[in-house]
Amino acid sequence: MATQNLETLKNELAQIADSFANRDRFSAFKFSTTPVGDDVLDLPKEDVVPVLRFLKETGRFDFLIDVCGADYPERMAAGGKRFDVVYHLFSSKTFQRLRIKTQVNDGESVESATSVWKCANWYERETFDMYGIKFANHPNLTRILIHHEFQGHPLRKDYYADQQQHCSHALPIHFEPDDKFETKGRSLVPLNIGPSHPATHGTLRVMAELDGETIARANVELGFLHRCFEKMAETHPYNQVIPYTDRLNYCSAPLNNVAYCKAVERMLGVELPPKAQAMRVILSELSRVIDHIVCIGANAVDLGALTTFFHLFTYREMVYSLFEKLCGARLTVSLTRIGGMAQDAPPGWYDDVLETVAKIRNGVDELERLLSGNKIWIQRTQGVGAISAENAIEWGYTGPCLRAAGVNLDLRKVQPYYGYDQLDWEVPVGTSGDVFDRYLVRVAEMRQSLKIVEQVCKNVPEGDWTIRDRGIVLPEKKDVYGNIEGLMNHFMLVIKGLRPPVGDIYDATEGGNGELGFYMVSDGSGRPYRLHCRGPCFAIYQSFPEQITGGLMADVISILGSMNLIAGELDR
Repeated sequence: MATQNLETLKNELAQIADSFANRDRFSAFKFSTTPVGDDVLDLPKEDVVPVLRFLKETGRFDFLIDVCGADYPERMAAGGKRFDVVYHLFSSKTFQRLRIKTQVNDGESVESATSVWKCANWYERETFDMYGIKFANHPNLTRILIHHEFQGHPLRKDYYADQQQHCSHALPIHFEPDDKFETKGRSLVPLNIGPSHPATHGTLRVMAELDGETIARANVELGFLHRCFEKMAETHPYNQVIPYTDRLNYCSAPLNNVAYCKAVERMLGVELPPKAQAMRVILSELSRVIDHIVCIGANAVDLGALTTFFHLFTYREMVYSLFEKLCGARLTVSLTRIGGMAQDAPPGWYDDVLETVAKIRNGVDELERLLSGNKIWIQRTQGVGAISAENAIEWGYTGPCLRAAGVNLDLRKVQPYYGYDQLDWEVPVGTSGDVFDRYLVRVAEMRQSLKIVEQVCKNVPEGDWTIRDRGIVLPEKKDVYGNIEGLMNHFMLVIKGLRPPVGDIYDATEGGNGELGFYMVSDGSGRPYRLHCRGPCFAIYQSFPEQITGGLMADVISILGSMNLIAGELDR
């Protein structure tokens, strides 16, 4: 099917080749399908934007999911171009994906895609920040995750991982260039909101200019919790990356573990035992519930509803107690392994899960009695931060914020994995995309997740909880300590690491905030050559200045909380 789709695209592009600067250059377009089924289009940098515009305007791909870079200094030494710029496209109509790649040398630039998709702005800024790749005609090509005093570009292969640089002073309040903004005759008051502000949780800085109580202009600064997760991934074996994924969205850590391991497993071409899939679904859906609990509870307390916060966090602790019974950890569990799970569930654990699900369902009922009809909550959220479906797609929204805008898109439905298509559940969808609809969608999603967990817990398959491939999974401790073969298997896998075949892959799951994707490049060694994380709230936060501009100062915190920004996922 992928090959057929690629052939159709090839014919369509051939028909419009006259619109490119040089028709003969169409022969440089390379269409391919990777061994794992990803469609890839390699093309000259001059034709990237025309092709992106064609694919969007013809309706083949409406989402620009991500843009990232990769560094190949050996290729440059052999006379080729040093960097890849990689664009990930997705269609909400056909659910197909396309990866577009182009090559640039150090000092060269590729045309910015911001004229095609708004969300290209931050994607390209991150690529520039990490690699120094320039994007011509970008409206504000400045650093975004690294501080303004930083020298060099940390994801280049010649930048050492331990070469830290500290920031000595903060930038004053600043805004992106805007030729249309008129200050004449207006007395505007500049205001910093965060990072030292309860609602920004010490990790976000919102800069605004106020005209009375109205936001006249706004900008954001992020990177306060940037750990360079992707650099650390390049310096560690595949299994040792798993604890780092825990700390992306730390409010729903197992979802990150599952997404990363799923990408590596797809590259390896392995299929999980049914029991391991069931355990991952249970962990993922419980994590989705507590992720929504944090979002709604924190948003409510920021707007003054303290009781709701205490009420919801009671049930979050119940889920953490289930995690603790399963593996000993609560917040960052690191229980998922490439090839399955680290261990089986203890006796009676699934019964404990079912009891907890029943309690949480009652808690959700109480939540709705506290908030859904509350006049103050409705006044603070209804009609605030509304966004259309078209604009949400333009900004790269996924997850609850996209579904609240009326787009029925959930990867568990449209690209099902781990048996989600065999379960009875629905995708909640809103209409207006405002803060109130985002709340309603998350409440409904909690109910659906509980429904999924119940179905899986009552029908957990028998069998093993991991594959038994000696080149991928560590032997059990009894074998390591009990026989020489187990000891040698353990020794060789720890020293050499598992080794996926050479190639690249993009794989995604439905995270707590939306599409959580990993672009991975393997050079055949025991460590990822390149690992890029597509965090869902990074795309969503791009729209924040636009969302709050023209609104009231009081609405800033309401909109911010509804986006569920987790700094570990945002900054990585």
